[in-house]
Amino acid sequence: MSRDRTAYPATLEIEYPATLNRLTTFFRLLLSIPIIIVLGILSGSGGQSYAEESTKQVSSSGSGIAAGLGIATALLIIVRQRYPRWWFDFNVEFNRFSTRVAAYLFLLTDKYPSTVDKQSVHLDFAYPNVKKDLNRWLPLVKWLLALPHYVALVFLCLVSVIVTVIAWFSILFTGTYPRSLFDFVVGVGRWGTRVNAYAFLLTTDQYPPFSLK
Repeated sequence: MSRDRTAYPATLEIEYPATLNRLTTFFRLLLSIPIIIVLGILSGSGGQSYAEESTKQVSSSGSGIAAGLGIATALLIIVRQRYPRWWFDFNVEFNRFSTRVAAYLFLLTDKYPSTVDKQSVHLDFAYPNVKKDLNRWLPLVKWLLALPHYVALVFLCLVSVIVTVIAWFSILFTGTYPRSLFDFVVGVGRWGTRVNAYAFLLTTDQYPPFSLK
């Protein structure tokens, strides 16, 4: 099947759960601590700091290894016009794992985050042809060009935290996550994924849309 040329080259979809476990939902913060510590260690930001950050955004790459990879990737694109496939694959898998952790923390799934399986979280980035698809000088300014998105995402992430609290009560009483609230939180994650692909993973030069869809 050919790729939709109008689609953004970074996608996030999370399967909507028909029902959610009330007990694990009630203790979600406590249950999330071990996997947040693992992710914090991998990201180089420390378990405690990542646990605090995870309550503010749906998808995050950490501030340690991800930042280092972002700088190294920018240098490779600028100097050599290369994006090694193994480097790209590591970035993708690391972001998939962190997104599964965020999805679990934000009650979007009952499945404890796997370090291997995709589970119900489907995150993907298109591998770029660097010489054809990427401007070698844009990595110098992409982080700045994305500034309007940072402002929007700060507000949206704060709203997502409030929405998650509302969903927590809904799950405890009804066993379900209201679909409209679920779609909103996933949409914020999708928005953040596109900004991440553009400004930090540097997998595309296509400017992210201001959209949850």
